[in-house]
Amino acid sequence: MIRSPLARRIAVSASMVVVLAGCAGVPRSPAGTAEPTGGSTAPRPSASASTPSTMSLPVLVGQVFMTATEPDAAQPETVEALTRHHVGNVMLRGRGTDGVKATADVVRTLRRAADDHTGGLPLLVATDQEGGLVQVLRGRGFTEIPRTTTQGSWSPATLQKQATAWGRELRAAGVDLNLAPVLDTVPSPTFAERNAPIGYFDRQFGFTPADVTRQGLAFLDGMEAAGVIGTVKHFPGLGRVTANTDTASGVRDTETTATDAYLVPFRAAIAADAKVVMMSTAYYDKIDPHESAAFSRPMITGLLRERLGFEGVVISDDLSAARQVSDRPPARRAVDFLRAGGDLVLAIDPAHMAEMTSAVVAEAEKDPAFRTRVEQAAARVVSLKREHAAG
Repeated sequence: MIRSPLARRIAVSASMVVVLAGCAGVPRSPAGTAEPTGGSTAPRPSASASTPSTMSLPVLVGQVFMTATEPDAAQPETVEALTRHHVGNVMLRGRGTDGVKATADVVRTLRRAADDHTGGLPLLVATDQEGGLVQVLRGRGFTEIPRTTTQGSWSPATLQKQATAWGRELRAAGVDLNLAPVLDTVPSPTFAERNAPIGYFDRQFGFTPADVTRQGLAFLDGMEAAGVIGTVKHFPGLGRVTANTDTASGVRDTETTATDAYLVPFRAAIAADAKVVMMSTAYYDKIDPHESAAFSRPMITGLLRERLGFEGVVISDDLSAARQVSDRPPARRAVDFLRAGGDLVLAIDPAHMAEMTSAVVAEAEKDPAFRTRVEQAAARVVSLKREHAAG
């Protein structure tokens, strides 16, 4: 389903600017910074009549998890996560060079493996195809996508057209969800080199909320025109931090507020019906200094849901390999994210699936309020799958 025309999106983003203005290995890497991780058209799987209310608890819990595999082969550990722990979603991560047809074959293998273990619901298959240094899928049939800074120099119409073409390549490979665009605003070109997760890798569309909004929504429109769900990230923004949450702990933003102009791109995307928002794992001292954004109820439920009105799927940034979340065991990471209001736990290391899913099942069995929260999260994920399948 194609959302509103690009002209409407640009009008929405401009109005948001006015409203708020008054109120993962890459060729180069700074110390302590890792790479951001982040044929024929594959048929779109249909969603069955299964609902969260009719699923067993382990299958229900599996719907709120996404693990990962390398894109050139279905890793045995990932297949085990799908079959043994009922994980209902998977990301293609790392670097794939085998092209569209081979990637589609891997996706089909994953879908077949999951068929009898996910309540009759199809996998949601994701990847990270931003461009430049953050492009998971390459090879025959995939365009070499330029860096986001280059995309930011194009007209919105050109960017939308190009993103539609890139999205069609993803659909041909069987991918449903792109973990892009980045809506983080980096303050200036001079600060970019110090901004380890975004600016250093040229992942920003521009240096003002207005530029990021305009270009980010054009990218999002293009993906959706191709039948691919976009993901806006990393809420509420990583453009002001100087350390990378993938490789550092205690990463903090000391400036961003709940009425910050740097929230404009996210607010505009929500107004334009974005379906998925990814949470940052940094701390935000002026919003909730006590918890990482991914584990913060004031951040997810208070700011994103209640204040900004987002009703779609909230996905975490990686909660398995990222150094930023290493202060708590994997089981607690999953429970804390869901309890704070999140819906889809992204944990790229399938070895964590047994511990994480078991912990969520156990907590849901003993805490009726938490079980209700998990049911709400699963319902959002299932709704996204059905809407996507209906196309």
